[in-house]
Amino acid sequence: MIENEMEKNAFTEEGLKRLQDELADRKTIKAAEISERLKDARAQGDLSENSEYDDAKEAQAKNESRIMELEDILKNARVIDEDEISKTKVSLGSLVTLRDEQTKEEDAYSLVNANEGDIFMNRISIESPVGKAIIGKKKGQIVEVGTSSGTFKYKIVKIGK
Repeated sequence: MIENEMEKNAFTEEGLKRLQDELADRKTIKAAEISERLKDARAQGDLSENSEYDDAKEAQAKNESRIMELEDILKNARVIDEDEISKTKVSLGSLVTLRDEQTKEEDAYSLVNANEGDIFMNRISIESPVGKAIIGKKKGQIVEVGTSSGTFKYKIVKIGK
């Protein structure tokens, strides 16, 4: 759990834009698609045993739920100020180069809010096992990360913005 409420609401500029874009898409394009599905399903007649109608209603409920969630997130969201990002210790917004102590492979990751995490884009959530292990650490420190796949050791090679 994030102790600092400011961190919970802090996003990279790119991450905040992605959430804003998703909200806009859900309110317009996705809502229109679902509305069209409902219209088509209603045209089939009896709604009591109409699986297309039930599926569209479920999609509509999920879409509206996600819209409310996004609106709640965005109403308190703020962009991380460059001055908040430390160059000496890992913090939200840091660009961190980690070396796997077993394979000696190095990769750079951005440490981001939980809503922005995407390992395939090298964005590590501060609430992920790796994020929790490296936050507050300094260059040269070695951290152990316990995961369902085992325990891994990483050395913090570089910290940047």
